[in-house]
Amino acid sequence: MAMDLFSQFATPSLFSIPLSMIAVTAPWLFFPNPLTRWVNNRLLTFQGWLISLTTKQIFMPLNFPAHKWAFMLTSLMMFLLSMNLLGLLPYTFTPTTQLSINLGLAVPLWLMTVLVGFRNQPNASLAHFLPEGTPILLIPILILIETISLFIRPAALGVRLTANLTAGHLLIHLISTAVFATFFMSTIASMLAFTVLILLTILEIAVAMIQAYVFVLLLSLYLQENTYGPPSSRISYSKPKPLTFN
Repeated sequence: MAMDLFSQFATPSLFSIPLSMIAVTAPWLFFPNPLTRWVNNRLLTFQGWLISLTTKQIFMPLNFPAHKWAFMLTSLMMFLLSMNLLGLLPYTFTPTTQLSINLGLAVPLWLMTVLVGFRNQPNASLAHFLPEGTPILLIPILILIETISLFIRPAALGVRLTANLTAGHLLIHLISTAVFATFFMSTIASMLAFTVLILLTILEIAVAMIQAYVFVLLLSLYLQENTYGPPSSRISYSKPKPLTFN
């Protein structure tokens, strides 16, 4: 039972050749290319609206120099979103349920934010290890705690994404098994289990979208902490008021 339950997370292979790279690169085929027409179709319009909305939300707490990271982080979010959603289809493999893939994405991006922070503003980056006003006796302990919390961030990014998607897939597998098991025994119980399965599937779609957004949002917050602070209060981001003549 345990092998059958967790066999869906095993890397698929064909003639002893792993197919994980195909599963990783396949989501890019579902993104349509922009057309040269003045008016795009509904899919391209929705795709552009989603990308602009998420980019605005992610980079709102960052200042203007951080906007050069927009292409990479937005592409990463769309990549994770497509893999999470395609993994909910039957007989498909979800690469983001593998901790190795998630850590392979989290560790280099986290390390990049830390290294850029130490290069651009080393004093401010080192100041995060010791809060201001700390008593002298607590300085070694707090430095150790802050160092551990810094190095645990990529693990938290990868484990959070893996755990949420794995738990959702296991619940869907168990409840779908209950639907088939109770189909010939009790119609009412089978209908109740099927209703729960539909609701859980809707919830997992929301979780797949939220986890992709949270993964990239936390990376943007690490950028804000290590490299790029909040937007300057001297710059007004509101619409200019119209001129009036008395």
